[in-house]
Amino acid sequence: MGERQPRVTANEIIKVLKSLGFEKIDQTGSHQKWKHPLTGKQTIIPYHSEKIIRPKTFKKILEGASLTINDFIRIRMKRK
Repeated sequence: MGERQPRVTANEIIKVLKSLGFEKIDQTGSHQKWKHPLTGKQTIIPYHSEKIIRPKTFKKILEGASLTINDFIRIRMKRK
């Protein structure tokens, strides 16, 4: 059985990325580019603050950051 994806907003994803050391390096329109200074991993987030990110988009964001859904959930839960 696959991992269940949480329903999250761009703001929630950004909080997790910041806690991992990612930094916003660029923005074009509503798309923000986030990069980790040590690992070089980067990901693009469509920023619409309170809109729920689509599942495929969420998966691509996590792939760019080299995170699994379970990693994301674990980190998000620590922050609460």
